[in-house]
Amino acid sequence: MPEHRVASLSELVPGRPIGMDVDGARLVLARVGETVYACGDTCTHRGGFLSEGRLSGPRLSCPLHGWTYDVRTGQCVLPTRGGSVPVYSVRIDGDSVFVEIP
Repeated sequence: MPEHRVASLSELVPGRPIGMDVDGARLVLARVGETVYACGDTCTHRGGFLSEGRLSGPRLSCPLHGWTYDVRTGQCVLPTRGGSVPVYSVRIDGDSVFVEIP
């Protein structure tokens, strides 16, 4: 699978998600502590950008209606039957953050 350099680790502030388009995929990067996660940026409810929402620990809430996703798994946790967003493999090399896009 193609791997893309998407950011510098120093650009990713814990608690502040960043949205981007990478090779035709809309995704959000979320730094939780020292770990970076990448998942789909589009809420399954009404299509809001999760990157514009609130990140609290590993939980990212959509700014439109508050649907909340676990950035580690992509699973919607509020409501519990909200589906999921895709998750992408992340690799950090020095200060560079890479994401694998299928």
